[in-house]
Amino acid sequence: MKMKVKVKYIVLNLLWVSVFSPIFIYTYVVGTFFDPSFSRLDFLDDVAAFTLSGDTSHLHVVPLETSTALKKPVGVVYSDHSANSFPNEMTEHKSTRVLSAASEERQPLLNNPITRAYESQLLAIRLEEQHTLPPGKIEQKEHSVNKSDQMTEAADAQVRRLKDLLIRAKVYISLPAIKSNSRLTRELRLRIKELSRAIGDAAKDTDLPKSAFEKLKAMEQSLEKGKQIQDNCGALIKRLRAMLHSTEDQLRVHKKKTTFLAQLTAKTLPKGLHCLPLRLTTEYYTLNSSQQNFLDEDKLEDPRLYHYALFSDNILAAAVVVNSTISHVKHPSKHVFHIVTDRLNYAAMRMWFLCNSPGKVTIQVQNIEEFTWLNSSYSPVLKQLGSPSIRDYYFRARRSNSVSNLKYRNPKYLSILNHLRFYLPEIFPKLNKVLFLDDDVVVQKDLSDLWSLDLKGNVNGAVETCGERFHRFDWYLNFSHPLISKNFDPHACGWAYGMNIFDLVEWRRQNITEVYHRWQKLNHDRQLWKLGTLPPGLITFWKRIHPLNRSWHVLGLGYNPNVNQREIERAAVIHYNGNLKPWLEIGIPKYRNYWAKYVDYDSVYLRDCNINP
Repeated sequence: MKMKVKVKYIVLNLLWVSVFSPIFIYTYVVGTFFDPSFSRLDFLDDVAAFTLSGDTSHLHVVPLETSTALKKPVGVVYSDHSANSFPNEMTEHKSTRVLSAASEERQPLLNNPITRAYESQLLAIRLEEQHTLPPGKIEQKEHSVNKSDQMTEAADAQVRRLKDLLIRAKVYISLPAIKSNSRLTRELRLRIKELSRAIGDAAKDTDLPKSAFEKLKAMEQSLEKGKQIQDNCGALIKRLRAMLHSTEDQLRVHKKKTTFLAQLTAKTLPKGLHCLPLRLTTEYYTLNSSQQNFLDEDKLEDPRLYHYALFSDNILAAAVVVNSTISHVKHPSKHVFHIVTDRLNYAAMRMWFLCNSPGKVTIQVQNIEEFTWLNSSYSPVLKQLGSPSIRDYYFRARRSNSVSNLKYRNPKYLSILNHLRFYLPEIFPKLNKVLFLDDDVVVQKDLSDLWSLDLKGNVNGAVETCGERFHRFDWYLNFSHPLISKNFDPHACGWAYGMNIFDLVEWRRQNITEVYHRWQKLNHDRQLWKLGTLPPGLITFWKRIHPLNRSWHVLGLGYNPNVNQREIERAAVIHYNGNLKPWLEIGIPKYRNYWAKYVDYDSVYLRDCNINP
């Protein structure tokens, strides 16, 4: 009897261990999982820890949108206030939905595998950020982000929300399930039309009309109807991806068009600058011969004075260079400006400086046509510029699809004025030093010290531009060509044209002009470099550059909106190199005043041509 009782006791113990105990443990775990007091963050932390230690590639999915516009309204969604309280109504509407729907949406979201994976990734990212940031920075970062979000929310939150609703409506209306419902399709099209009109060109919430909130309510109700018909998330994701790819393609096209139009605008002469030379030319030929001459012409070849070379066909730009320079010199009578222009602008340029005499400064205006020695038999570049292949390169109807080479097709490179800088000893045979200035610079300090600067046997004093990759030799020259790779260093520093002091004595001694001619002949097929003056300048003055302090010449005001303000203020010369010239409407506004303050807008010629600040 005792033996039977003992056997029954053992059997009951075995049943408890093998059957009842697992059932109890499973019941406890399941009950804990669905217990509201169970912390979901603990579960998500476990998932995050798992994904950090394993392969996360399967979690890279497109998260479903959780916008309230596509969810069933819970509780009180709208209130009947006046349209004037639009921002407050939207805030109340948003908070009401979130609070009332939180408990109902919590479990379905957790059960959704896509949402669980997405939340796990967010938690993992936050944990990683907290480990990488210093302890004191975490709270500061959260505070700054929250503050920024609040400012953005107050400025254009509702505008962005309305635009999101438009996008969702356009996605819905393109889905097959919605298209089959003609009534809902017509309704969505009407809502899209109404909401588009309500938004208009609004950039901030204050720009929205009073009826915008009513249109928003109507759109949300229509989208709710669409949600009940279309519940296939895969179709939504597919459509959104297609829209994303289409938008990216459109963005690339618009960027290309923007670049082309910017290049076109830079080549186009504004009406005022077209009118000015016509008006001045007419006035010039009404003068008698004695009135057409400048004073102090005996100073033009005096090597003891400070001589400037300026080659330009832009009268207003040349005037700014002269005006800004003489406003900072201590002894104006010692400064001589040699301005060379083309035949078309010669009379107008002379008339401007005859009427706007810069005081004691000596001015000379020359016509490039008078340089009889500068012909195609002497200058290889002049011969090349007149060749049919070059003209076909610039003016043929079929253009290259590449935007990057648009600047090399600028017809300004056909002008020999651009290449006169390589013939300074021939232009000024009796001078020892010349300061070359581009017509898109503004002088802010006295430059007299440059003439006494020891160039240490070099020919060209220039500011080097080694800050970025595109300022080095390999950006301008073709190092796949053996002639280039054999003779030059691809990582060598480039330097800036636009403000250069040239030692003409050393130039003649080292026969620099012949070096320039030799390389121009080698580049007859444009295989060594594209057209322009900087690439041949880098080659011609290779190892003949004396670097100047960067404060002498600050560049980038014609393309870079982020030039350091302190560098601009301290610079002796600022340079508007690039397409955004200060005399064009596309010029960068915050840099315009540095140039405009040297323009005499009270001049009768500028007023007649409607050239205003």
